Amino acid sequence: MSRIFRIGIIGCGGIANGKHLPSLSKLKNVEIVAFCDIVSERAEKAADKYGAEGATVYEDYKELLADATIDIVHVLTPNDSHAEIAIAAMEAGKHVMCEKPMAKTAADAKRMAETAKRTGKKLTIGYNNRFRADSQHLKRVCEQGELGEIYFAKAHAIRRRAVPTWGVFLDEEKQGGGPLIDIGTHALDLTLWMMDNYKPKVVLGTSYHELSQKENAANAWGPWDPSKFTVEDSAFGMIVMENGATIMLESSWALNTLEVDEAKCSLSGTEGGADMKGGLRINGEKHSRLYTTEVDLKAGGVAFYDGAKESDADLEMRTWIKAIETDAEPVVTPEQAYVVSQILEAIYESARTGKAVYLNN
Repeated sequence: MSRIFRIGIIGCGGIANGKHLPSLSKLKNVEIVAFCDIVSERAEKAADKYGAEGATVYEDYKELLADATIDIVHVLTPNDSHAEIAIAAMEAGKHVMCEKPMAKTAADAKRMAETAKRTGKKLTIGYNNRFRADSQHLKRVCEQGELGEIYFAKAHAIRRRAVPTWGVFLDEEKQGGGPLIDIGTHALDLTLWMMDNYKPKVVLGTSYHELSQKENAANAWGPWDPSKFTVEDSAFGMIVMENGATIMLESSWALNTLEVDEAKCSLSGTEGGADMKGGLRINGEKHSRLYTTEVDLKAGGVAFYDGAKESDADLEMRTWIKAIETDAEPVVTPEQAYVVSQILEAIYESARTGKAVYLNN
């Protein structure tokens, strides 16, 4: 029999119940044995629904980490506590999956990566969009060199009016920012992964609070409270990599536009290009003619796929547990996620100072 991994959940809110717990509960080689939340009722509810027999409930994450029988911890808390909890968990001998972004600051993200290396514990970050069928297929296209060297890319994270009005999304102190650190982080991670380029050189950024103070605004989740909207409503960045490649990052929760795309990228290489607009499209030139191919993602499988149909979240959780079981590198490495945090922070700094930010990796 394969080993049964014992998992503790820290933070039993929306992302826990919407992604992690349903997918983890489908795996036969895991038991979810501990639940922690500062609101004990949330932890108790999650334990009742997803917990193994005798699962324990905590309000203090340090008490959960003191349980030496727990192998893996998922950190699903607001951004400002990611580093503190993840580092403590690794030092307590646990492997860690932490939700995105890696941390509120690049310095904290770096400490997390260094702790993983020092302790030998596995650390991954919840960039779940890598596990979509279109992402998996495009990654193989990039790895096989079909686009050549990718020297220009766009990372798309644009909503017309979809400001999250619950939890701490609008709280800069807790989150570190708004749409850039919330959804822009997904688009940037996806783009860097496709390019396999993690060496940024210089970043120029802008951020805006143009729509956040509107009263009774149209919004997918109802009007937001302008007095609580302390983060940007939009942010944009230009990133130049050490090899000269350029990435344009666009992120917004509220923007007067009809071009809406979230967690997608467009790539331009020396041999071809690709985008995720209206499906996955590959473009290029053959026999002195231009072509565009629309990829049929309904047929065939995806990377890591080995049988029964899975959701993106199911695939993410299964490959994470598999990496621990086989002592393999996680799909999302801490070093990659740290670079994402570096760039996001540089965009905020550039927007604040009006100056370009040079990064020295």
